[in-house]
Order: sequence, then C-alpha cells, then structure tokens
Amino acid sequence: MLKSQYGFDEKLDYVFFFNEKEQKLFIANPEISQQALESFNLNSVGLYFGQFYKEHLRLSIEGSQIVGPKANKNILILDEHQKLEWLKGTDLDISEEEGFYLIKSGNDFLGTGKISGSKLFNFVPKARRVTDIS
Repeated sequence: MLKSQYGFDEKLDYVFFFNEKEQKLFIANPEISQQALESFNLNSVGLYFGQFYKEHLRLSIEGSQIVGPKANKNILILDEHQKLEWLKGTDLDISEEEGFYLIKSGNDFLGTGKISGSKLFNFVPKARRVTDIS
C-alpha cells in the first residue's frame, strides 16, 4: 500500500499493530513482540502511524515523517503561506488529482491531506494546530 500510494519501497523495521474498530495502524520497536501483550487490556501499542480509509492509508504526521523522505510520488509541496495555513488547520484550495498526498514544506513532512474536488482537506488534529505563528 505504501508503494502504490507513495512510491515507498523500503523495509520498515517495526512491528505493526492494527486497531480493527478504528481502522488505525500503530508501529512499535520489534522487541515489543517479546512481551506477553495478551495479558494486558490495551487499545493500542506504539506510535500512531496511520488510518485506513477504504483502500487508502492516511498517514499520521509521524507516519509521513517516516515514509516521506523515501517516498517518490503523491507528495504535495506547499509554499510558505500555504504551510502556515496548513499548520493552523485550514483546508487549502489546490488543483491536483484527487487522492491522498504527503504534505511537505522545505525539508519537513507535515502530515497527509486528501484532495477532493479542488480542496485539500487538512487532518492536523486540533490539539496540534498552531494558532499564533510569528
């Protein structure tokens, strides 16, 4: 899925955990498999990596930062003004093919957005949005 969506063809040295109810994917260090996790009442383990939407994977901010540097397609580069609006949680007017994109500005990956129509929908969680950018 990472290869078809983002052109990412590397091996990720993580253990993957899937929360079926929320369709969320988490990653953890491989050594966690040495623990008896079934004896714990856990909803998730590790770092939130992304969420499945039908046949697509929407990466979290951290997921985009792991995958982005080695990805070679569906990368949307924002200018400085667009970046500031993105960090505020604003949806942007963008004319590109519909689908999920890694969002990049400079050398930084800022998450994943979805283009539908001519709008880039922002998935930056409210708690992580920046309100005062100087």
